[in-house]
Amino acid sequence: MSDAPVPNSRPSLRDIARALSMSHVAVSLALRDSPRISTARRAEVKATAEKLGYRPDPMLASLVAYRQGKRPAGIRACLGWINQWDSAAELRSFKEFDNYWFGAKEAAERLGYHLEEFCWPLGKPAKRMQTILQTRGVRGLLIPPHRQGINMPEFDWNQFSLVRFGASVTTLPVHSVTSDQGHCSRLAYEKALELGYRRIGYVSSLPFEKNTRGHFREGYLNAQEEMAARGLRLDTLIFPTDTRLHERELRNWLKKQKPDAVVTTSSTLRSMISAMGLKVPDDLAVATTSVQDGNFGAGADQNSHEIGRVAVSTLASLILENERGVPRYQRRILVEGRWVDGASMPRCLPSLIP
Repeated sequence: MSDAPVPNSRPSLRDIARALSMSHVAVSLALRDSPRISTARRAEVKATAEKLGYRPDPMLASLVAYRQGKRPAGIRACLGWINQWDSAAELRSFKEFDNYWFGAKEAAERLGYHLEEFCWPLGKPAKRMQTILQTRGVRGLLIPPHRQGINMPEFDWNQFSLVRFGASVTTLPVHSVTSDQGHCSRLAYEKALELGYRRIGYVSSLPFEKNTRGHFREGYLNAQEEMAARGLRLDTLIFPTDTRLHERELRNWLKKQKPDAVVTTSSTLRSMISAMGLKVPDDLAVATTSVQDGNFGAGADQNSHEIGRVAVSTLASLILENERGVPRYQRRILVEGRWVDGASMPRCLPSLIP
């Protein structure tokens, strides 16, 4: 009796295995690019699969996923969270980034992984870090935001599946998950209009704009342009640094632009306003693009817990498909935020609306 598949039937893994005199388990590993199968053998398996017309059965895949979902997941492997900040604790002193961690940890446990933070100071041999990760069985890495980027020479990123948060780590162009930053500032502008404000300005800093590639500012400018009939166009204010107060620049800008409300990415703006003897919201209403870290009650909640969850879900899919290192094409997954009402931007009294 012939071992050839029945005409017009769907070729299976076992059909490929018989054609190559190997086990169907080895065929499955080869089709998923497992390093346990040699490169030459993987190519041979894929060529045979193509010749036989093999395609994965989506119904079978759904059944497997359903059965796995019905069972409590055991800890299968460790996922790494790489922290190369000068002070490791500073990374998660930012509430947005801390919520990334908790969202990622929750998703990792649900999928049967253990999330572990690996702190690696600048200058420490990166090859040693790689050995530790591989010894621990880490297959996937999460790269949180870093002010100065990641500096790990001799580290072979191609050994791991990779997902980064945001765009600050420019030296590692891998898939990223981040807040829809343009949407956050646009949302703040729209809400300010709804609350009755008309002269709505934008305040940020140059380092912040560089680390976020100007997406927050872009969202504000687009909203201002599209809604010009309802609000007046104002020049933006971008401080040269985010590490000190810039009261003089702020005072001059307020005098020239005369805003009644501000959308800001700056966490130091409240201190500057107070130092000038002004009050929020009596003298100036303010909405922040991050209610977690922005020091104002009204503004955008970037949904950072969900960002962490989506990052792990994406990383798990890369591990499943055995996709490692820097991809040919980057995917940038954006998670929308939501508006949060707060005392820093109350509804404008009708008598004050121009």
